[in-house]
Amino acid sequence: MKLSKLALLSLALWLATVATFAWFFVRGNTAAGTDDRTAVVLQPIERDLVLGEMRGLLTATHGILQGINVGDMKQVAAAARSAGMGAAVDLNPALMAKLPLSFKELGMTVHHRMDDIAVAAESGKPAPEIMGMLTDTMSSCIACHASWQLQSN
Repeated sequence: MKLSKLALLSLALWLATVATFAWFFVRGNTAAGTDDRTAVVLQPIERDLVLGEMRGLLTATHGILQGINVGDMKQVAAAARSAGMGAAVDLNPALMAKLPLSFKELGMTVHHRMDDIAVAAESGKPAPEIMGMLTDTMSSCIACHASWQLQSN
């Protein structure tokens, strides 16, 4: 009898832990923003890391546009690849837990699409098709910036 009560208590605690983790994974560490957006609250170093990644995405976008402008698909592929999933692998799990699910989804979508652009450039897709892919990718950037702001605590 004692064993089954202990097992039930253990299961209940495990379920509570999983539910709490899931809630934080989906919600992240958020607060009301200073405008119509939701603020993601981070430590200053975490905020700097996320903003640095965004600057990297902007730099890659510039490299893609430059490569398309001069007809250099190797440059397009290299720029896109620099912002692909390989750029997202080193993120701290504690930081990822603070980011709301839709923020993470938008970010991962951008990284995946950058890899897709690199593959398209390497396989000789025409510039207008790659521009269309980049336009679709930028829609995720715009949606993210329209929804979220980063705050330090």
